[in-house]
Amino acid sequence: MSVVRFEISPSPRLALAIVAAHLAAAIAVYSVLQGWVAAALAVALFLLGCVAAWSRALLRAPASVRAIQVGGEQPLFELARGESLSAAVGDRRYVTRYVVALPLGKPLRRMLFVTADMLGPREFRRLRLWALWNRLPSEARNVAPAQLLP
Repeated sequence: MSVVRFEISPSPRLALAIVAAHLAAAIAVYSVLQGWVAAALAVALFLLGCVAAWSRALLRAPASVRAIQVGGEQPLFELARGESLSAAVGDRRYVTRYVVALPLGKPLRRMLFVTADMLGPREFRRLRLWALWNRLPSEARNVAPAQLLP
C-alpha cells in the first residue's frame, strides 16, 4: 500500500458554523435563565465557541492536526507545533459528502473533523474512501473502464 499525506488547511466555513452554534446556545441560555448568571454563562458559551473555532477549524492551536499520513500500520498525525504522533482511529467514523469525523485514540484522544474545504476535491475523496474502507484506492481503480480495454 502506498503512503499518502493529506495537508489540512484552515476552514473559515467550519469556524463560522462553530461560532454560530455556540452563539445560538448562548442566546437560548440567556432567554431561559435570568440575571447575571445567565449572562455570564451565555458569554462563556460564546467564548468557548470562539476558542473551539480558533483551535479546530482555523488550526491555530499548537495541538491542531495539520497533516494526516495514511498507508502504514497506523495513521500518523502531524500537529501544528511540528510533532508527529501515531494514533489509532476508532471504528465509529462519520463520513459524508462534506465532512469526515475520525475518533482518534491515545495519545490524541479527540474527534478530528475534516471538511471538504480543508482539502482539495481529489484528496478529500481519497480521505473519505480511506475513512470508509481503511485503505486507499489503487491507481488502477482510478482509471476509467474504457482505458483498461485493449
